[in-house]
Amino acid sequence: MQTIFSFRSATLIALLLLTSISANCQDHYNERAKWFIDARFGMFIHWGIYSGAEGIWKAEKLRNDNNYAEWIQYRNRIDKPEYLKLLDSFSWENIDPEKWVILAKESGMKYVVITAKHHDGFALWNSKASNYNVAEYTNPKRDILKELAVACKKHGLKLGFYYSHWLDWEHPYGWDHTKEVTGISSENYDRYWQEKVIPQMRELLTNYGPISMIWFDMWIDHSQTVVTKAQLLQLKKLIRELQPNCLVNSRLGLSVEEDSDVDIQELGDNQLGSQKKDFPWQSPATVAHSWGFNTLDSEYKSTTTLLHSLINNVSLNGNFILNIGPKANGNVPFEISQRMLEMGKWLKVNGESIYGCSAFDLPKDQHDWGKITCRKTQTGTNLYLHIFNYPLNNKLNLSGIITKPKRIYLLADKKKTPLSFTFDTVLTTINLPSTQPDPYVTVVVIEYSQKPEIFRGLVAKTRDGGYSFTSSNLFTPVKDLKIEAEQREGTIPSYVMIKENTEFNWKVYVDKPGQKTFDVSYSYQGITDKSHIVLKVANQIVIHKVSPTGKTVGEPLSNWVIDNFKSNRMGSLNFPAAGYYDIELQIVTEQNDEVKFQWLWMK
Repeated sequence: MQTIFSFRSATLIALLLLTSISANCQDHYNERAKWFIDARFGMFIHWGIYSGAEGIWKAEKLRNDNNYAEWIQYRNRIDKPEYLKLLDSFSWENIDPEKWVILAKESGMKYVVITAKHHDGFALWNSKASNYNVAEYTNPKRDILKELAVACKKHGLKLGFYYSHWLDWEHPYGWDHTKEVTGISSENYDRYWQEKVIPQMRELLTNYGPISMIWFDMWIDHSQTVVTKAQLLQLKKLIRELQPNCLVNSRLGLSVEEDSDVDIQELGDNQLGSQKKDFPWQSPATVAHSWGFNTLDSEYKSTTTLLHSLINNVSLNGNFILNIGPKANGNVPFEISQRMLEMGKWLKVNGESIYGCSAFDLPKDQHDWGKITCRKTQTGTNLYLHIFNYPLNNKLNLSGIITKPKRIYLLADKKKTPLSFTFDTVLTTINLPSTQPDPYVTVVVIEYSQKPEIFRGLVAKTRDGGYSFTSSNLFTPVKDLKIEAEQREGTIPSYVMIKENTEFNWKVYVDKPGQKTFDVSYSYQGITDKSHIVLKVANQIVIHKVSPTGKTVGEPLSNWVIDNFKSNRMGSLNFPAAGYYDIELQIVTEQNDEVKFQWLWMK
């Protein structure tokens, strides 16, 4: 929240100058990034000398449980001459970068970014600025970047280069973290910068045709590093001069808040989006955990998980760049290629809901069945409902939109056979097929003749027809609410700490008159019998006396005793007619009492 506000405030004038209106629903980006927010899905390639080690050095595994195999030279303290011997295991006659590009294309990816130089300082091209490069150690000489650039052009994919500017373990004055012990002068570090970084970047931006993105990898702000802001601006200026349309990510070391000329906010490794952002951003992710190939890595994510990650990001205006770590013979591990190709098959059918799409105006967690993406069309607006949890009753509830749909159908249905639905004021109920059409994610298309209007702050109807009222979907915000995050590996749920009288208010739409039952979940460890909870709905009142909930064991046989959160029946209330209702809950506490409120449930 604070990041978005800061960015939008600090760069408002710049955004007004750079803003274009996209074919999708995302409005704030500079013209360079138009292709990026349309592409949404890209391939990352981590491949270098470290690929020959496969995460093991002289029978010793990588000295870090994060399994980042590309760090093995640093972690296992390998001298440069021995590190170079790993190149002897490379099957150069079998290594064909075009195969990686073909895999990317078949996987539905629109751009490719390769580690031109990772932290080990080894260049995958014939660099004249440093003889520590692939051409010096292959016969005949290879230039992997040139081969990749030709393949990307042939197959119509955008090309980007990863370049480690901050870290370089090969150059005597480059930064590696052992210099936290030995130190380095700013003058010497600048020698590395001017001798290697600037000349090599000039080569990358000059010799390989159009470069769509330079992916930097300084994951902390420049103020915490040896790199100066002046050096970063020098580097960015070079990019703007030589490749004006090339995108720069925030791991350059300049955040989008500090410099509005930075094109992309890069999230942390495997960090997915959690909030809508109006500027371009992306998540770098792995199929397993390591980036370079690690034979001991077995944390493979499922195809469904990866699709959920991609869809989640697009539903928040973000991109997803997914990594392969080829082996020393150039082969991509089967577990990775299999999942990517499965994603590609899904995208061939459902790509319309991803490419060129963006966020819609409803809150990201409005519904418990999945995510929504949005696209402007020539005749109006399409919403794409991505069903992660297919409802058992085959009815999909869409709450919060007050515009009636024009047509609804399955995206996978080429005939666009209409799905029957009912529309009631602010609730659209869609009748789905009795059998889930797609084993991964089913996509429902809703066509509107205009951009659909929403009712902000409405609590959505769940898949099973209930309504969950929490601190996250309040209609009227409560000032200074003390929300505690989940603890003890989630055995203690998130809750609101109530120490003084507190009132909550939600807004709900009930589509049929009748009785609704209410339950409230809380933890109370006090001993008084005076604290109570008051529920008010439609001029009716229910009072529930707070009673001790006791303790429970969070994890058996682990001395893991925690406060018990218990669901308590409050009672039933009558809704005399269909319509909007205010749900008011007041928690009245005795002096020094603490009530840990979790949720209110209605069904």
